[in-house]
Amino acid sequence: MSLRTSGPGRLTGYGRLAPVRPSGGSSQIRFGGSPVRPRGLWQWARAKDSPLRHVDWVLVTAVLALALIGTLLVWSATQPSLRAASLNSRTYLEKQLLNVGIGLVFMAAASLASYRQLRLLAPVVYLGACLGLLVVLSPLGTTVNGAHSWISLPGGFQVEPSEFAKIGLILMLALILGDLRDRVPRPGPRELALALAVGAVPLALVARQPDLGVAVLLLVLLVGMIALSGIQLRWLAGLGVAGVLAGLAAWRMHVLKPYQMQRLAAFANPSADPRGTGYSAAQAKIAIGSGRMFGQGLFHGQLVAGNFVPEQHTDFIFSVAGEELGFAGAITIIVLLAIVLVRALRIAARADDMFGLLTASGIALWFGVQAFINIGMTIGITPVTGLPLPFVSYGGSAMFADMLAIGVLLAIHRRHHVFY
Repeated sequence: MSLRTSGPGRLTGYGRLAPVRPSGGSSQIRFGGSPVRPRGLWQWARAKDSPLRHVDWVLVTAVLALALIGTLLVWSATQPSLRAASLNSRTYLEKQLLNVGIGLVFMAAASLASYRQLRLLAPVVYLGACLGLLVVLSPLGTTVNGAHSWISLPGGFQVEPSEFAKIGLILMLALILGDLRDRVPRPGPRELALALAVGAVPLALVARQPDLGVAVLLLVLLVGMIALSGIQLRWLAGLGVAGVLAGLAAWRMHVLKPYQMQRLAAFANPSADPRGTGYSAAQAKIAIGSGRMFGQGLFHGQLVAGNFVPEQHTDFIFSVAGEELGFAGAITIIVLLAIVLVRALRIAARADDMFGLLTASGIALWFGVQAFINIGMTIGITPVTGLPLPFVSYGGSAMFADMLAIGVLLAIHRRHHVFY
């Protein structure tokens, strides 16, 4: 028996709507009166199941703006010395553009990962980073600025595994502490011991290089994520006391290298050795102060052109912004970094489970602490370390790790919208 409807669609005996071409010469096909149009790129982007519809565009825009400003500052910081040496003045510009491009590919790939894939990749990234830190300590490692932190590759490329240790540690701690919180109300001493063991491996390897800046950052990430996991205050207080005692023991046993001690002494008394250990910090403050409100103009910084600030395209890139873009440009960079932090914390607050909350919170802590230390050392409120300014300083490994972290944030953000 065949059933028919009075509308443009036909209900067959099998209970299915048969498509009927409407009158009037229209090329659209209707199912139950609703037109189905061929989807183009715009229609695909606006579709409910499109990945582009669930992207945090505010976060992506802030990251792209930081990368663009950083690329221009790197070009400005390196152009005078390259030109004086009769070399291609766009060498670092081209390299940084390549770093940003590859980083964006990593970000896009990570943003498409599911929660299951992130959990599966967490041990892989962690173990890969630890393996890289071990290779650094072998004869394959290269020393740069007193830190044995690099692996030299054919073609003049270098990799810094400690940058990937940051995201590896965050994912691994989120996997351990997040899954535990799904089964128990609060992590206990056994869970705390496991987290400390996971954090101790990369921390010890980085301290062995030695790289004090990255070691401090990893320690902050370890303690911060343990605190965010909901551990009892008595265990957190005990961890703090143990950390203070360990720091005092390291000081008494002279664990720090001589150049690290000199940096701390220069921070405590900047005027003690302005032409030696305190030279970089002193010149950075002079450069920032000379920029005043709107700066001397991009590519017109006198101290930048004279290369008075060492490592001005990497660790001290903020001094280039201060001199050439002035207070307005420096504040713009700080505001963009603040937007990244706020969006990361927003993603953490709206995460569906503890794994997403801890991962996003750890990434926010990473970017916030690292940006504070980097900017702080250029204006004299933190000791000089080798931490780059996220998304702004020159460097492939740092840019790749930063973009991977943004991709993970976008994956967590997309998971929140799956059920809507």
